[in-house]
Amino acid sequence: MIKLIGILIIVIGFILKLDTIAVVVFAGIITGLVSGMSFNEIMTTLGKAFVTNRYMSIFIISLPVIGLLERYGLRERAAYLIGKIKSATVGRLTSLYLIIRTLAAMFGLRIGGHVQFIRPLILPMAQGAADNRYKDMDERDRQRIKGLEGAVENYGNFFGQNFFVASGGVLLIVGVMKEQGYVVEAVDIAKASLPIALIIMVIGTLQFLYYDKKFDKKYNTIKAQSSLNKKA
Repeated sequence: MIKLIGILIIVIGFILKLDTIAVVVFAGIITGLVSGMSFNEIMTTLGKAFVTNRYMSIFIISLPVIGLLERYGLRERAAYLIGKIKSATVGRLTSLYLIIRTLAAMFGLRIGGHVQFIRPLILPMAQGAADNRYKDMDERDRQRIKGLEGAVENYGNFFGQNFFVASGGVLLIVGVMKEQGYVVEAVDIAKASLPIALIIMVIGTLQFLYYDKKFDKKYNTIKAQSSLNKKA
């Protein structure tokens, strides 16, 4: 049981809002020590893990490009263009992105990402649709929209990627299951993931369209009340 102390350290570190990388590395070192590994063995294991998964940091290369695009008005143009579409709403736009993102993940296409896609493009489009439809939204609802756009990326990527037999998640599941003595193929994992991907597209769409109705009800009521006050 003591070998799970690393999880406790991570939870406490996150609660105290300490440096994430430092907390994770410290938790790994402590876990290794209580498991009977020497310090050199721990450092070797951490180093091998970093080298094996170094491709995960390639996304950093895209950050300067995103910064330049934002500097020259990508967010503003995205909001302006979506504002021209009268039928566009936060729920419809987000639901459409959910379907596209999930299908892309299912076939191994990397089109998304919170930094690369949501913040510079999808979020401004959703905010533009909201501003066009409701004019003056309060700050709390603007934060809700940010939460919805963050959630849609998680939904599509997390629940769609395991349908792709060569994805890292599928290969990890197959490897762990085989180590435990269970014969599992990547195709079996993909087949089991298909219903989940379809379900999240339906549930996510219902959630996003629900917020359309919620916003409509709130701001139509405010608009009607404002009109009555002016007449009075």
